[in-house]
Amino acid sequence: MYHFRVFATFLRNALIREMMFQGNFLIQIITRAFWFVAQIALFKIIYSKVPEINGWTEDQYFAFMATGMLINGIVETFFMPNCANLSEQIRTGRLDFALVKPLDTQFLVSLERVNLAMLSQVALALGLLIRSLYRIGEPISVMQLVMYLAFVLIGVLFFYSLMVVTACSSIFLGRNQGLYDFWFYITVFARYPRSIYDGRDASQRFEAGEVLQFGFSYIVPILLVVTVPARVIVDTLEQKHWMLVALMSAVVGMLISRAVFSWSLGHYRSASS
Repeated sequence: MYHFRVFATFLRNALIREMMFQGNFLIQIITRAFWFVAQIALFKIIYSKVPEINGWTEDQYFAFMATGMLINGIVETFFMPNCANLSEQIRTGRLDFALVKPLDTQFLVSLERVNLAMLSQVALALGLLIRSLYRIGEPISVMQLVMYLAFVLIGVLFFYSLMVVTACSSIFLGRNQGLYDFWFYITVFARYPRSIYDGRDASQRFEAGEVLQFGFSYIVPILLVVTVPARVIVDTLEQKHWMLVALMSAVVGMLISRAVFSWSLGHYRSASS
């Protein structure tokens, strides 16, 4: 409960900070809305030429897109500002203040800053998801909804663990300003369904798409954390083992990120050392 009260304080501080710079807050919301409309327009044009893409109809794909936006929106609201700021805390020695506070250090450095403007993307994603499911017209059971929310959470935890491991490199490098670039490049693959990367032709040769599909499904399962919840909510998930792989990716990712964070702190040299 103490951590919840501290997190509530973080939210209140974030709201005060955004209201101090309302123009910047509004510009961020407008920028996200413009990007959202551009993505919708692009795939509207594509689907005006074809009825489906690798088994995904227009409304099913928009449900997938909404799921990806929802996961990314949550991650970029709560975790991205803090993980990106970790290198600056290390460089300036401000991480010392986090270490001496009576709170879990990973909790503190992961949630201290909240980007409330990114909640606009969460709202837009939910609107797109509801519209897509309405147009599909299939009834959604309570179990489907519960599983969808659970796998969205799994996706958030997976991306969070990936960000923590990346951010911890700042302790050894001293500066890691490429975190945003890494996040952009790595999430590019998650913007499209796993089936898009099917690369086998008629002769069954092993193509680059198959390599990407295997690597990002089993080694670093980026393709699953969005595809699985999207498949669940539109009721097209046939290979049930992907649910277990996605779940294990989040569990293993969180354990690894915790171990890497603790190990990295053991190698941290404070500003006073």
